[in-house]
Amino acid sequence: MKLCITSSGRDLDALADERFGRAEFFLIVDTDTLSVEAVMNTAQAAGQGAGIGAAQIIADKGADALLTGVVGPNAFQSLKEAGIIIYEGLSDNDTAREALEKFKKGGYREASAPSGGPGHGRGRGRW
Repeated sequence: MKLCITSSGRDLDALADERFGRAEFFLIVDTDTLSVEAVMNTAQAAGQGAGIGAAQIIADKGADALLTGVVGPNAFQSLKEAGIIIYEGLSDNDTAREALEKFKKGGYREASAPSGGPGHGRGRGRW
């Protein structure tokens, strides 16, 4: 499985980032081989629509699932339309490696609905 983990850095030892649309990096991890591709989130600077842009980035990278903290409604819809499974509950107190290990042990729940209303993706674009 190709799992996207939102991160503040380019490798598994970086701190995770609980924001989706405003995360600095996406780590695309092959959960079988543990190979990692770091992808800069170019959508993070968008005034609005960062979550939708971020969803397109990880869909283009072939992610099967997303591990993050918070997903707003527009990003949630875009991810679902792309067939990406969303797992929430990621904390930015953990490294991406710790989050991956917790994921492999079933430590996160699949999201059935967005985390909040429009602009709720914990972003900074409208302040």
